[in-house]
Amino acid sequence: MTSSNTVRMTKDEGEGENGNDDRLGAGGEDTYTPSARRIARERYKRARARRATAVAALSTLVTGVVLFLVITGSPGWQRTRETFFSAEYARMALPKVLDGLLLNLRLLAICGVCVLLLGLLLAVARTLRGPVFFPVRALATAYTDFFRGLPLIICLLMVVFGVPALRLEGVTTDPVLLGGTALVLTYSAYVAEVFRAGIESVHPSQRAAARSLGLSSAKTLRYVVLPQAVRRVVPPLLNDLVSLQKDTGLVSIAGAVDAVYAAQIIAGKYFNYTPYVVAGLVFVALTIPMTRFTDWVTARMDRRRAQGGTV
Repeated sequence: MTSSNTVRMTKDEGEGENGNDDRLGAGGEDTYTPSARRIARERYKRARARRATAVAALSTLVTGVVLFLVITGSPGWQRTRETFFSAEYARMALPKVLDGLLLNLRLLAICGVCVLLLGLLLAVARTLRGPVFFPVRALATAYTDFFRGLPLIICLLMVVFGVPALRLEGVTTDPVLLGGTALVLTYSAYVAEVFRAGIESVHPSQRAAARSLGLSSAKTLRYVVLPQAVRRVVPPLLNDLVSLQKDTGLVSIAGAVDAVYAAQIIAGKYFNYTPYVVAGLVFVALTIPMTRFTDWVTARMDRRRAQGGTV
């Protein structure tokens, strides 16, 4: 490297020959002055960012205007607006939909916890080692394969209408409990695979190091493997919870009055489908913050992993 390049690099970075910060003068004040090249580079970056923002805003505006004109200019738009976007029926349906939404939120909270616990138990059962645990692994695998392949709507119908038909003593016939059970059965199978992927992603040297320190297999799993595995699969787990939040509306097929069923009652009474649109928008309003939070957690973990902050 030539002396001129060395001087230029030192001036741009603000460091001396020994790597020390030379920005401070004798009195401790900041005497650093950026070079003309650095000022020009920063000015170019800001101009490029402003140009990209302007282009994105313009393209979005043009796309929105085109879609608006296409939809509102269609022959059946007037009838569609009255049937699906009536302000009168929207005001009528919103309070009842929000009342029913409380049931969806309760289902999400309770079923979410049950899904995480059962999914983790299934994942641990599938990763147990040794021939003595083969029956446990086989049962966990069969459970996971069955409920991952079974459509959720069919599982709901089988549980909600099949269990009461058995007339078992002491078994509830409450459609909310039965619908929540069907959600737990289905989603625990998906979450179990997420947990299992996290457990198997932990390098075998972690287990070997823990065993060499005298930890038993159970303590190695509890204190070494599971903390790393759970931390790695937080983003996909949040995605599954977002899907669960939407699918709680399916319990309405059992007669439970949630947000969807409340909308169905009004739609059936007045032959107007605006309440369904209102219920859908309410679910979207709940889902978007959870989705953005999931994206933020994913980006944060990617940055930490790139910097070596996550094992």
